[in-house]
Amino acid sequence: MSDLPVLGERPRSAVIAVRVLMLALVATLLLIDGARPAELLWLTLLLTAAAIATVAPPGHRVAQLGRMAEVLITAFAASTLHSDAGAILVYLPVPIIGAAFADGRRVAWLFLAAATALLTVGGAVEGVLDERAYVMVGVQWLLLAGVAAFQTGIFQRVLLARRPDDAPQPYAEATRLLTQLRSVARQLPGATLDPGGLAEHLLDEVRATVPAVRGAVLSSSGGGRLVVLAQAGVERLDWETGLDTESAVADAWASQQPVTSGRSQARSVTGGRSITSLVVPLIAGVRTIGLIVLESDSSGAYPPALVSRVTAITGPAALRLEAALLFDEVRSLATTEERQRLAREIHDGVAQELVMVGYGIDNALAALPDADATQEELRVLRAEVTRVITELRLSLFELRSEVDRYGGLTAAIADYARTVGASAGLRVHLSLDESTARLPAAVEAELLRIAQEAITNARKHAGAENLWVTCAVDPPFAQVEISDDGSGIGENRPDGRYGLAIMAERAERIRGRLEITPRVPNGTTVAVVLGTAPRAR
Repeated sequence: MSDLPVLGERPRSAVIAVRVLMLALVATLLLIDGARPAELLWLTLLLTAAAIATVAPPGHRVAQLGRMAEVLITAFAASTLHSDAGAILVYLPVPIIGAAFADGRRVAWLFLAAATALLTVGGAVEGVLDERAYVMVGVQWLLLAGVAAFQTGIFQRVLLARRPDDAPQPYAEATRLLTQLRSVARQLPGATLDPGGLAEHLLDEVRATVPAVRGAVLSSSGGGRLVVLAQAGVERLDWETGLDTESAVADAWASQQPVTSGRSQARSVTGGRSITSLVVPLIAGVRTIGLIVLESDSSGAYPPALVSRVTAITGPAALRLEAALLFDEVRSLATTEERQRLAREIHDGVAQELVMVGYGIDNALAALPDADATQEELRVLRAEVTRVITELRLSLFELRSEVDRYGGLTAAIADYARTVGASAGLRVHLSLDESTARLPAAVEAELLRIAQEAITNARKHAGAENLWVTCAVDPPFAQVEISDDGSGIGENRPDGRYGLAIMAERAERIRGRLEITPRVPNGTTVAVVLGTAPRAR
């Protein structure tokens, strides 16, 4: 856009540095498995287009053509690289953001539409549109590029609304934001981007300002329900989390306005007393990302003046919470994709090769005379190969296990325990108690991984015969306990120590407590506890 300020030398140098870093990332991802001619060709073309887009002035027609070439090369290369499409699609947001800043959002949307069309047509020609990996990685990066273009447009309007002499250079500002994001990513896991911690801080801040005997912060989880990020009060409550009900929670979410009510927004609070509830939506931009619910055991507790004080606090807090939720979602998506990629590589690579080794040993055994002394050694080797293949299959099952959106955490843990128990000859005893409310998806994922590690340790190291799995989930409280009757973890037994360290890191990431204790009369109990247990009702 011609009315945007021109980049100075220092900001433009920073933009070039960001572009170079992204190109270096693409080159690393493409060439990590070896330099193939097709990948070298695409990388060379992309470097050429990036050089044109970088050297020319940002608003010049040549720079625009360079950005267009970057988009087209990235999309077309992805359609030919099949399963490695993600390695080059990481670059797609760079020219899209550049187009939004230099040429306007309309050009950015045109670039995005061209990338979508080329990925679709190229995928159809290459015959990979029916491959889930290709479709998922394409959709993810197109969505990220679209969100980047949309946010850039909003930021651009803010720039144009300011006076020219104090408006920051757009590329300099984009570089600053990208640098901040990179710094935050390097610090993960950290409290600054922990949704639960931010929600608790917000709840404490609001309750210090206005009267409330109980309260909660809820956020969206998909599927028409909310999740409890934090709550405060004398007792844990079964908060209303449905958005299709007749409640102040549903009304505030739909209207994006504070709503007061004369009844509690918790299903576990009985009637017969004076109650005032206040539900304030947490709005970031134009999107509702959550709600804060406050309740008082007196009528008329929240007049308009107090409501205004609450909204003055929730406005800035909503932006912080949205950043934490988005970052949590991106990290979760990236982790899930990486686990699936590793599972595919193990299945298609070393697992298949080990199976072939087993077949080769079987053929050698069949060809040898019965009295040959080598037969016993081959039988031992065959048994070891079979054991390794079994371990790999269980590892693949662990990598691919996820908490289903509708099944819940306890169902995922129970399914894993049953499968491992059947494979290892363990008797599995389950005790499951899960409320209708859900924990945030990232928290459920971490709890599942902790449970998997504890079950794996019991199977591989403990020599146990029985496995007890206890799960209690009442958001934001959760407790997962894995016990076995094996040999326990002695001072002189180093096996499993690395797994214990991983479990401790995962528990700390979700602000939980990991407890490892001996089981009487023998065995080990591993428990992870999140929040405070609800009172019995």
